[in-house]
Formats: sequence, C-alpha cells, structure tokens
Amino acid sequence: MNRIFKSIESAGIATALVVALLCSCSDNEISHTQTTVSITYPADAEGLTIVSEEIKAVNLSTGQTQILPSKSKIDIVSGLYDFIYSAEVQFSSSNGTETSTVKGTLSGKAENVSITQNSCNVNIETFLSAENDDFIIEEIFFTGTLRPSGSAYFGDGYIKIFNNTDHVLYADGVGFCESKFKSTANTEYSPDIRKDTMTIQSLYFIPGSGHDHPVLPGQSLLLCDTGIDHRNANPNSFDLSTADFEWYDVSQNPSTLDIDSETVPNLDKWYCYTESFYTLHNRGFASIALVRVPIDKQTYLKDFWYSYDYTVYTAAGAFPMQQQAFKMPNKWILDGVNLSVEASRLWNVLPPSVDAGWTHCGTTDNDKTRFFKSVRRKVQYINSDGTRHLKDTNNSTDDFNADCVPSVIELQKSAIATDGTKAGKTTLDGITPAN
Repeated sequence: MNRIFKSIESAGIATALVVALLCSCSDNEISHTQTTVSITYPADAEGLTIVSEEIKAVNLSTGQTQILPSKSKIDIVSGLYDFIYSAEVQFSSSNGTETSTVKGTLSGKAENVSITQNSCNVNIETFLSAENDDFIIEEIFFTGTLRPSGSAYFGDGYIKIFNNTDHVLYADGVGFCESKFKSTANTEYSPDIRKDTMTIQSLYFIPGSGHDHPVLPGQSLLLCDTGIDHRNANPNSFDLSTADFEWYDVSQNPSTLDIDSETVPNLDKWYCYTESFYTLHNRGFASIALVRVPIDKQTYLKDFWYSYDYTVYTAAGAFPMQQQAFKMPNKWILDGVNLSVEASRLWNVLPPSVDAGWTHCGTTDNDKTRFFKSVRRKVQYINSDGTRHLKDTNNSTDDFNADCVPSVIELQKSAIATDGTKAGKTTLDGITPAN
C-alpha cells in the first residue's frame, strides 16, 4: 500500500522510545523483559512533524496485541514478537520551484523479534508515504465458489479498485500484479531485492490513452477473471458479465482454453507465468498490488527481468536452485495488500513501505471455510454526498475486514455456501450495514 515512497539509505534520526522497563517473573513462571524500541526515521524527509504515532507489539505465540505508549513503562512478556510502527505526519515536499507541506504516513515493522530477559533493543526502520492521490484496492475475491457437489469452481475471482480521493481519477494505465513469492515460504534469495522491489508472476493493465476511463470520487471499477454469467456453469456463483474489465489469456494448451467475454473488455496483458489461463492464488498466499508503470511494455519486458539463486533444503540434502521472474519497483506501486493464513504464514511478501500488515480468508492452508469469502477495505467515514471514504494506513491488518461475504454476492443475493443459501444483507465493507 503505497505511494511516493522515500528510499532509506542512511540510518536517519533515531529516537529511543522506552516502552518497557520491568523485568520480573510471576507465580506461574511467566518471564518479563526490559525492552527499548528505537524508531529510525527517513533521512531525506525534510521538515518532518509527527502528528500522532502508535507502536504495536504482537505476540506471535499468543496472538495478543499490545499498544505501547511511547514514553510509558510497559510490562512485556518474553516471547516472539512483531513490532509495528505507524504515524500520521506532515513533511515538506518540493516540485523544484515551490515547497509545500504535505500530509502523509510513516510505517515500519520489525518482524520475528525474540524478546528475552537478555534482549532489550528493537529498531524499527520507517518508510514515508504521501497521502494517496490515486487508486487503492477496495476488495479482493480470490477464494472462488463451490458447486452444489462441493467441488471448487474457479473463474469468478475479481479485484475492485476504488477512487478514495476528492477528484476524478483516470484508470487508463493502472495495472495489477500478483507476487511470485509466497508468504508461506521464506527463502534467502540472491541477489535479494525484496526491500525495494516486488517479484511478480502476472501483470495486466487497464487500456486507454489517458482520459478514456474516468472514475468519480467514491466509485470503483471491477476487474474480473472471466466476464460471464457464471451461474450457467455453477448455480452457486454469480454474474460478472457487466464487469468493467477482465483478464483474458490466449492459452497454449487446447485442453485448457480461457473464455473471452463478448460483453467485458480485456485488460492489456503484459506478462503471466502460465501458458493456459490465469487465476488468482485461491488459498491467498500471494500479495496483490496496483501499479502505474512509467515506461512502455517493450522496455519493461527487456529491462526488468530478475534472475535469482536460492537453496532448497530437504532430508536428502541441500539443492541449489535458480529461477527467473519479472520485478516491479516499489516506487511504481500505488497500493499493495499482503495475503496469507495464520497457520502457515512465515513473512510478508510486500515490505512495510508498501504494507505493514496482512489480511486473509480462512486460518489454515486449504481451509474449507474460505470459499465464498473475500477481503474488503473498511469504511472510515461517509462523505457529505453519501459516498464512502475507505481506511488507508498502509497496514492491511487494520485497513481490511477479513473473511467477508463478497460485495458482488451481497448485491446479487447469490449463494454464500455450497447448499445454495443466499446472501441476505448488503454492507458497505463486509461489516458496516448499508443502511
């Protein structure tokens, strides 16, 4: 989730925030530790003013979250933690001739930090982003539906993008991509470019010359897998024949042909790893991002190929591997969402500069309850004209409602379960009632 990210090349300004100074043991032998958290601010952020800030400590063993006041004494139980920093800020921005004060956010995360009685120093490197002035991801439906027989049905996945600004946006040239790396497999890659770059396995763009696809404030576009009425193949699915765009693939395999909708225009395909047809990762292990790429297709495909080495460790030994994929610089990402499931998650594919959190459908790998569910961005407030303003803090854990009935299913009152039970209510974000 991002826009205008500042790269951090130096240590910046470190501010020590003492968040726990107590070291003791309780009657049941729970140990505590003295912990100091320091925040490294971007070195190139001029005139940075912190309006409000928050540090969260998430105990990965218990799932409990503590909000740490920056100057208070907090009792931290020893264990394995993620520390998450977020702040509302103002900073100076220059266009070369004029300097203005811009609102934005700082975000950062220290993952898998072992806090023991002898471990008391945690540093969180932060990343600066200006207040978003482009599209954000409103909803991702990646799980698919089930046929009445109980078998999985694919092709009805979709992504909604949303204009969260106060002015018209043009969707021409906005693309989406899915990460090749998965949150359930954390490997050392060489060269390691994960801090600054997303490694991708798909890339599709909304066509247009620049002003062909206006989107009003508070409105969205629906990008879908296959723009047909899926109820003809699966009565538990829904109608996508009026979607705004679909991603269509010319298959190289005659036995697995994609369907080209007659009513929904195609996205411009730049790349996809499969030679048949592409569907979103239906267990939710890959991250999704919206992008604007400032170069043409030919230049991108020539200059942004990434070859990397890694090692697979098995009982039979260590096996060196090499793979290739395309890469997407974080500075071209408008918005990104990390996806995973709690039981299998090892890391966030997108770094804190893009998304400091993650969201999900289901809790375990191959969770049978994930079908008919999506992740939907929370409503922050309702504008005076009745449109929604969605929450966007660069942290999907806070910004999204997980395990939601998809918005399209709510609106069409289609099935929410294998037995054909229909959706009975409409919400603004999966939780907030529409009325």
